[in-house]
Amino acid sequence: MTKISPEFEVTMEEEDVLEVSADVSFSSNRFPKYKLGADNQILEEPKEDNQGPSLKEVVEQESANLSEQHKRLSVRDLASKFDKNLTAAAKLSDEAKLREVASLEGHVLLKKLRDALEFLRGRLAGRNKEDVEKAISMVEALAVKLTQKEGELIQEKFEVKKLANFLKQASEDAKKLVSQEKSFACAEIESARAVVLRIGEALEEQENNSQASKKQDVEELVEEVQEARRIKLLHQPSKVMDMEHELRALRNQIREKSMFSIKLQKELAMSKRDEENKYRIYALEGSENLGSYLRIQPCSDKAPLLSKSSIQWFRLSSEGSWKEIISGANKSIYAPEPFDVGRTLQAEIVSNGQKLTVTTTGPIDPAAGLGSYVETLLRKTNTEFNVVISQMNGQDHASHSVHVFHVGKMRIKLCRGWITKARENYSSSMQLCGVRGDGNNAAKAMFWQSRKGLSFVLTFELERDRNAAIMLARKYALDCNVMLAGPDDQV
Repeated sequence: MTKISPEFEVTMEEEDVLEVSADVSFSSNRFPKYKLGADNQILEEPKEDNQGPSLKEVVEQESANLSEQHKRLSVRDLASKFDKNLTAAAKLSDEAKLREVASLEGHVLLKKLRDALEFLRGRLAGRNKEDVEKAISMVEALAVKLTQKEGELIQEKFEVKKLANFLKQASEDAKKLVSQEKSFACAEIESARAVVLRIGEALEEQENNSQASKKQDVEELVEEVQEARRIKLLHQPSKVMDMEHELRALRNQIREKSMFSIKLQKELAMSKRDEENKYRIYALEGSENLGSYLRIQPCSDKAPLLSKSSIQWFRLSSEGSWKEIISGANKSIYAPEPFDVGRTLQAEIVSNGQKLTVTTTGPIDPAAGLGSYVETLLRKTNTEFNVVISQMNGQDHASHSVHVFHVGKMRIKLCRGWITKARENYSSSMQLCGVRGDGNNAAKAMFWQSRKGLSFVLTFELERDRNAAIMLARKYALDCNVMLAGPDDQV
């Protein structure tokens, strides 16, 4: 490690000396000091040895050493950042192992299915045998596709493992660097203590000199030390910023890999669902996210009519250990509401004593940008939405004029101009949820019972406005110790 200290040139003004004879020579520009010894002998005082470095140079050098020492100790924060990223990479590796186990189970299921079809082909003949052979070819094609997906997942796993190894090596290097710099710092601290003692002795000697020259030298030293510190602080953050940029780039790569992995998982789940739907009587159609709606569709000509069947929707937990009935959701179309985010939905169809179920491929995803939109609305004391009254007290509303739906912190109001349709404070008799009936506008419609005997079905302009109104009303009601939920029996 090279330490550089600035060089200083000291110029001294020569004293004026009177002219003397050329035969006289002086070894110095001042008279020597004498003292009388024994027998009146003249003794000259010993000369002082000024061969050592000046006080100014010693202070300057030690200031530079302490600044360099502070610079080395800053790498400890970088080591902690490497450890955090290493933990994230290990978590991704564990998730890849879980996906590998699920893929192995898929191969086992496909093999069992193919063996069963082979057994049927040996027992059937004619057209049925041809159908079985077609099914065998479709299973083989599905196995090839699953193998391709596994190849992509293996490649992704290799990249994640490579990234984890890189982060682990970087973390070990950072720890070694911290340990090495710590030892250097300890050694330099001991050296600095010795230098401080020497500086103290030099300062005591300096106090015997002129007060004016002392004050001037100290001021110059302070200015030089401050300038040296300023220069060090200007150049030190550059290395840290470079490493922070590298860490940010690594985080972006990990985020992109995670999103790509989730996308592959969803595509694989949809592919499996499409294959399974070929053998099912009913299937769900629609996007499985907040802001859309799901529709039960028959997959076979032999499927019973939905109009003559009994339908009931349920919410399932993420593990599938329990399910909750959605009161009033007994139609073939259902639009998820904010309560359904993160939960799996299931519909039961009962016809002629036979019960069939259809389930979403996974939990309902939140709407993009809805959370930030609601956070913006929460900063206001009152939020207004444009709505149209579709039903009032269970009867279709003839007028399709636009009304204003006010959601406040203490109450909800529905009005048109100066005419107020309803205005009620949050209470236990109030009910509010998404419409659970039929129709393509279910994702935009909301059911609101202001009080017993007065209820409305309101249609918003956008799906986002409907979900934001539900979330705002439930948040404000919860602040008033009121829980807003759906009705026990919605028409």
